[in-house]
Amino acid sequence: MARLKKNVTCRRLERPYTRVSKYRKQSFVKARPHLKVVRFDMGNLKDDSFDTVVSLISDRDMQIRQESIESARLSANKFLEEKLGKLGYYFKVRMYPHHILRENPLATGAGADRLSTGMSHAFGKVIGIAAQVKKGKVLFEVHVNKDKVEIAKRALKKAVYKLPLPGKIKVEERIAA
Repeated sequence: MARLKKNVTCRRLERPYTRVSKYRKQSFVKARPHLKVVRFDMGNLKDDSFDTVVSLISDRDMQIRQESIESARLSANKFLEEKLGKLGYYFKVRMYPHHILRENPLATGAGADRLSTGMSHAFGKVIGIAAQVKKGKVLFEVHVNKDKVEIAKRALKKAVYKLPLPGKIKVEERIAA
């Protein structure tokens, strides 16, 4: 299996357009990769009695690959499950990887002029998918009770280490509906 390239190559925001159509001839992207983010809602999905929301907010505009999102989700969810149990929290991933990343691989070496099309057909092959995140967007959300806020903050801090951008943690009380 091919290794992932460094995030430096695709972290800058691009034009969010990659044509995927239900009609194959109209579709520029011929195949969309499978989503690696397994779940977007974890913990206690039925209980709505948590009174505090701890959020991780992005500090800059950036693209985050689905592998980073899944890695951050796993580390935060595992920590929350160890400390609070399966029903002591509600954890939600608030970003979705829509944007298809492409690259135009250029051949080098002997005979490369016969293999490569250069920039004449430069749309590129699909190499992955990413979420486009603007500054101030909520990335992850943890719903807990007031006495468990420090644990939720530590879990989101663990998630930040897996992401390619700095984030800030915001705590706010929920208003009962």
